Amino acid sequence: MRSSVIITLPIAHAEYDSDNEYVTRRSIEQYYAALRDDIQTSTDKTDKVASLALRRHQFLLMGG
Repeated sequence: MRSSVIITLPIAHAEYDSDNEYVTRRSIEQYYAALRDDIQTSTDKTDKVASLALRRHQFLLMGG
């Protein structure tokens, strides 16, 4: 079961440009969310491509 945990970054100091800081924060948060989804998918091994790749890798290791 997947849990939706959102990791937020700390707020920057007042001397930063607020618009630039907001865009940077959102970009980093979205990157971490995408990275977390990729890691979750690769650990699940439930999709067809990951399953076939894992079988191929195991087969190549056995044949060596």
